[in-house]
Amino acid sequence: MAIRDWDGIALIIGAGDIGKSISDYLTGESPNLDVIVCGRNLTNGNGIYLDLEEDHSYTSFENKISLLKKPLRLVINTSGFLHSNHIKPEKRLSHINRPNIIKNFTINAIAPILIAKTIEKFIRPELPFSFASLSARVGSISDNRLGGWYSYRASKAAQNQFLKTLSIEWRRKYPLSIVTILHPGTCDTKLSKPFQASVPNDKLFTSSQASEYLINIISEQKPSDSGKFLAWDHSIIPW
Repeated sequence: MAIRDWDGIALIIGAGDIGKSISDYLTGESPNLDVIVCGRNLTNGNGIYLDLEEDHSYTSFENKISLLKKPLRLVINTSGFLHSNHIKPEKRLSHINRPNIIKNFTINAIAPILIAKTIEKFIRPELPFSFASLSARVGSISDNRLGGWYSYRASKAAQNQFLKTLSIEWRRKYPLSIVTILHPGTCDTKLSKPFQASVPNDKLFTSSQASEYLINIISEQKPSDSGKFLAWDHSIIPW
């Protein structure tokens, strides 16, 4: 179904650069879709607060969704964690520590499947529904040739397994649903800023570019495509 024809509610999880860009793009492309950004750092009163690291926040999030009047048609998770002022990607085994692993898994692996669990009761079996979540090519086990980034790689691989499994369950329960795992490429955002030096200029995307690529993929997916791990250029990424 072309995105301009979608009617209902779209939830964008994550109020960062890509989340905001996807929200703007959807708002312009699909006038019948009520686009709501969900996250911790909301910039207007129309969003829904959600702290992906706090279990009670998912309960509050569910309650807010239950008040929406239109059917839920689209959920896109744009959240992700790679580094902070105190946590850096591990270049070697000696850099591994428990807090780093837990932080990466909490945001990159556990949060996406908890989001799916929270919104499941609002899926209408008779309506097409799409759930998409941003992963990363470095989460591919067979494509891992450089090593390093232990926690980030492993957490993204775990997300991929969670959502592949989800796609199989939802195929039985909600035949019109589509689960898509997406690699947006390297985007000029805070997440990738320290690691852009080796990225060719034509492969460093703005958030607006990445948003358009991702929405085009989501718009073109059919239920038979559910469970695929796709790059921004529509290519299939090996698990």
